[in-house]
Amino acid sequence: MKIVSWNVNGLRAVHKKGLFLPFLEKYQPDIICLQEIKSQKHQNELDLSNYEEYWNPAQKAGYSGTAIFTKVKPLGIAFGFPIEITKKYNLHEDVYGDPDKEGRVLTAEFQDFYIVNVYTPNSKEDLSRLKLRHEKWDKAFLDHINLLKTKKAVIFCGDLNVAHTTDDLANPKANVGEHGFTDEEREGIDNIIKAGFVDTFREFTQGNGHYTWWTHWANSRARNVGWRIDYFFVNKELLPKIKTSNILPDVLGSDHCPILLELS
Repeated sequence: MKIVSWNVNGLRAVHKKGLFLPFLEKYQPDIICLQEIKSQKHQNELDLSNYEEYWNPAQKAGYSGTAIFTKVKPLGIAFGFPIEITKKYNLHEDVYGDPDKEGRVLTAEFQDFYIVNVYTPNSKEDLSRLKLRHEKWDKAFLDHINLLKTKKAVIFCGDLNVAHTTDDLANPKANVGEHGFTDEEREGIDNIIKAGFVDTFREFTQGNGHYTWWTHWANSRARNVGWRIDYFFVNKELLPKIKTSNILPDVLGSDHCPILLELS
């Protein structure tokens, strides 16, 4: 089974560039998890007859949102966090905005595992959303995947908007304390790992130079001056079934590239 995760930074834009369908044709993923779709289903002119489609757009037009396209019909779909988690962290009442209205979490249940597609809130350049993320979002998300893990195996993927270690960005010294590389954001990943989840890419590939996002400035992608902020995590019990976990940096269309997980 092949699972793809990709922050497309606007699905309509990638499709209009003529890049989305050829990507699917080349890699033939069984499940596709998209982030930052920035649209609703009726706004897209996609013919995906081989896939069941599940859309979780943001309420705000042209912003955020997630989608899952799958050849295997899921047993169930859940949008956002369970209500008890939302209430626990008062996510609907946050002064920084309600992330549950931004289509950021989409969970699909299959026979042997859950897949959670996530687009984590960006802390913003002025760190205005760091408190929301550190004190509420990261804790809520960890509660969500821990709850699922009590039932069956969990795979979660998406744009987590953080480089976890100094190997996960080209210029770590220059970015210490900047959004995407604060101690608080990195702690969120630490806590996920402490809870028994594994960064699958690092099971196969070590060292730096492996990135999934590049700024549009200064020809950064061509020079590979980037960040690894897109991930596939699994609970450690599922790790023996993981065949590969790769980054696909040659796939164009977004400021992010896709990542690919293969299961035996």
